[in-house]
Amino acid sequence: MEVKGVNGTVIVDSGFVTIARKGFLARAGVGKGEKRIPLRQITAVQFKPAGMVVNGFIQFSLGGGNERQSRLGSQSWDAASDENSVMFTKQQQPQFEQLRSSIEQGITAGYNPSAGAPVATAAPDQGLVGQLNQLADLHRQGALTDQEFQAAKFRLINGPR
Repeated sequence: MEVKGVNGTVIVDSGFVTIARKGFLARAGVGKGEKRIPLRQITAVQFKPAGMVVNGFIQFSLGGGNERQSRLGSQSWDAASDENSVMFTKQQQPQFEQLRSSIEQGITAGYNPSAGAPVATAAPDQGLVGQLNQLADLHRQGALTDQEFQAAKFRLINGPR
C-alpha cells in the first residue's frame, strides 16, 4: 500500500513502513530521503483528521523514542517537522484512514507477548525440521528479532528449561 501526503509518501510492504520524502517541501521540513521502520517496532499510531483549513497527520511512535507533547493548537505545526509524521489534506484523508487501519492490523497481527509462541503454535506432527523452518520463515519476515529467533530455536532443540 502506498499513500501520498503533503510532505511525504507512506509505503507499507513486507513488514516495513517507509516514509519517503522528496522535493521542495521535504527540504523545508525534515529533509529528503527514506526512513524504513520495521512494523514490529511501531508502538502507536497517532492520527489527527484534517480540518477545513488545517492539514491532518499520521504519526508513528517507536519504542524507546523521545516523544514530546505539543502545546495546545500546535500539534499540526509540530508534526510537520517530525520525521515520523506525514501530513495530509482533507481530500487525502480517506486513503490515510485506510493506511492507519492496515498498519494497526499489522501491528496487532505481529504482536507476540511471548518469544516462545511460535514453538507452541507449531503443528505437533511437523517434526523438528519443519518447526525450525517455520521459525526461520518468521525470522525472515521480521516477525521475530534475532534474539527471539535464537531463543526459540534453542528451546525447540533443547526443550523447555
